[in-house]
Amino acid sequence: MSEQLKFIVEQLNGEPFKKNFNLITFDSLEPMQLLQILNDVLAEIDPKQAIDIREEMPEQTVKRICALLGMLKYKPPGNISDVSSFRQGLVTGSKPVIHPILHWLLQRVPELKKRAYLARFLVKLEVPADFLQDDIINDTYHQYEELVEGFKTYHKECEQLRTSGFSTAEIRRDISAMEEEKDQLIKRVERLKKRVESVSNHQRMLEQARQLRVEKEREEALTHQKQEQKNQLFQAEQRRLRSEQQLKDLRQAAADANPENWSLCPLHSGLMKRLEEEIKINSYMVSEKLPKELEGMRRTVQFLQKVASEPAMGQADLQELEDKIKEADSQINQLIEKRMMRYDPMDDKLSLYRQQASIIARRKESKAEELQEAREELAAAERELRQRTNQTQGSDGEEVIRGDEMKRLVAKLRSKGTVYKKKRQEIAELKADYGVVQRTEEILKQRHDAVQQKLQTVEAEKGISGYSDTQEELERVSAIKSELDEKKGRTLDDMSEMVKKLNSMIVEKKSALAPIIKELRSLRQQSQELGQEYEEKKAQYESCAVGLESNRSKLEQEVKALRDEMAQKENRYHYINTMSEILEMQIQRAAEEMKAYVSPDPQEKKKAIREVYMKNISEQELLGKKLREEQKMVRESHSANMEQVKMWRDLEQLMECKRQCFIRAKNRESIGQIIQEGGEDRLVL
Repeated sequence: MSEQLKFIVEQLNGEPFKKNFNLITFDSLEPMQLLQILNDVLAEIDPKQAIDIREEMPEQTVKRICALLGMLKYKPPGNISDVSSFRQGLVTGSKPVIHPILHWLLQRVPELKKRAYLARFLVKLEVPADFLQDDIINDTYHQYEELVEGFKTYHKECEQLRTSGFSTAEIRRDISAMEEEKDQLIKRVERLKKRVESVSNHQRMLEQARQLRVEKEREEALTHQKQEQKNQLFQAEQRRLRSEQQLKDLRQAAADANPENWSLCPLHSGLMKRLEEEIKINSYMVSEKLPKELEGMRRTVQFLQKVASEPAMGQADLQELEDKIKEADSQINQLIEKRMMRYDPMDDKLSLYRQQASIIARRKESKAEELQEAREELAAAERELRQRTNQTQGSDGEEVIRGDEMKRLVAKLRSKGTVYKKKRQEIAELKADYGVVQRTEEILKQRHDAVQQKLQTVEAEKGISGYSDTQEELERVSAIKSELDEKKGRTLDDMSEMVKKLNSMIVEKKSALAPIIKELRSLRQQSQELGQEYEEKKAQYESCAVGLESNRSKLEQEVKALRDEMAQKENRYHYINTMSEILEMQIQRAAEEMKAYVSPDPQEKKKAIREVYMKNISEQELLGKKLREEQKMVRESHSANMEQVKMWRDLEQLMECKRQCFIRAKNRESIGQIIQEGGEDRLVL
């Protein structure tokens, strides 16, 4: 236990706490002070815990500390097995509870800092399963989980970089060594230039050497590209062989296996499930979705043909149509009122199922539309793939794909791969939702049939057969009314006027664009000629710019080397001047010190540095001796002083008790006295 306290005191006295404790002062701390020290240590680990516990309720303090200790994976010692006793010890600031916590925390401060930092991002939020049924919340939660996983990978990469052994000092040394090598190479190049200048035709030879180097680099690039294409060809050949083997196995299995036993084979069962799902989706598209769309388009075409075939309507015709619409609205309202008067909400047991069926039908339609869009995208991608394949097969093989084009192709393929994975996941989710929706639809149909039969029997018993049919007819009439309300604001004159305007605008645009198209053809030919001329000029400019850039870079390197050399010489000059001035001052001070030391005048000797230091040393020795004596006196009188402090505290408690007793007695006397005189009792206040 003493070793534990000694370790805690040493750590609290050091950085970053600087508490200036010893064993006695730390052991005599009050419970509130001990809890504050524990909170300060936790605040060093997690800055969010920097709170004054006097401004916080004890229950909140204990809850906050316990939550943080649980996150840091602290386990109480074996003698504190009960959680309630551990919490009670934290509330009261018990030393047997807090000292082990401090000892455990101070042993692992860097590790716990890292754990607290990671817990801010890695401790997942608990979302109830009911809330996750919402699509928006579910998507947001999945994004949150993906961000957490991304943070894990980034943190691992950061730790690997930190522990990889690279340091700034090594990098600086490498840079300085590379700069020295660069200077040496520049000097060697200068020497070689001087030697080459004396050779005849040296410019032509340098140009040939430069072209040779460029061709060698190109040869290396082509060799590397050839090797990569060989590797890709080998991988493609391997994939082809595997595909042929799989096809052979499938054909063999299809030839040998009995269709009745296909359900036992996982490959055939998966294939049959996929085929069944595709058949169900296609049957839904053919039997429900496409006929509805076709019927809607037919109604639209019929309506437009009817509008186009009718003659122009005047104000009287429009007024007559409005009167008919108002009359139909009034009839619909009367029917709805009759239905509402006969309608009993308790008898309608199918409203919930109708609502669920409508929701499921809407979801099915939306999923079918998404599936149709995905199929269209897949068909477009397949068409593009066939075009690219035909282009590749039609080429003679003389063109070689460059490195930049290969990088762009690889990046595009990666993006396509990620999009394909997302779409495949969405299709799997859609298939799962479709299965659930289909099963729900079957259950609802069964329930609807059962309820319909029961409803018919009840109607027959009550003598109101056909009531449900009448109700459905009213619903259909209300739907027709809503459609008429939507089309009420449209007039045929506006539509015919709009068609005339559009036709006139099309004719005007065609007439206006005809001369522009003629001019565009000649301009295109000029553009092609200018483009060819631009490419030629661009090639000339680039070749000239490359030569000028190389000359400029050489001149810049020479100027930089001369400037660096001049700066080094200036620094050396200033450094030598400064060092000479410092040495002169030191020589002057040494001469003055020697003069004062050998001087016979005692006043001069006192001014010497040696005499001043000797005087300070003697004073500090006297002070240390005095402090040791005081320390010895404090140690000898410590026990007696502690007993005296205890006696004074007891005396203080005794006096406080007497004061309380005196106050209570005085309060009782001030209430009043009872006096008996002449057989009577009187209360005197």
